[in-house]
Amino acid sequence: MIEGVQRRATKLVAGMQDFTYNDRLKMLGFQRLEERRMRSDLIETFKIVNRKYDINPELFFQLDESDRRGHDQKLFKKRFRLNVRKYAFSNRVIDWNLLPASCINCSTINTFKKHLSSELESEAVKFKVSQL
Repeated sequence: MIEGVQRRATKLVAGMQDFTYNDRLKMLGFQRLEERRMRSDLIETFKIVNRKYDINPELFFQLDESDRRGHDQKLFKKRFRLNVRKYAFSNRVIDWNLLPASCINCSTINTFKKHLSSELESEAVKFKVSQL
């Protein structure tokens, strides 16, 4: 519903009525709300996993102990019987596992944000955003 408000607002800009929603977003320098939410969730995940907050990461996530490809901080996605937890933060951020080790192992938040922005612009991670 909120995305609809943004869609309508971009049509109100003079000369934008004849373009598609994605084209209007590109011309105005905006992102889809789901992409912004995903980026924010991944930044918060970085802060929690790297103990930038005084919070125990195990309250939110369980690290995947299996020996798989990729980085060593993969999150384990728990299965739930009910749909109540389907949209919980810990399930939304499972896209963390798609990020490369160079992004995950950044030392500062600003460096992580730069790497994350370039990764989200690439096609490797972008396909996952459209499935949310």
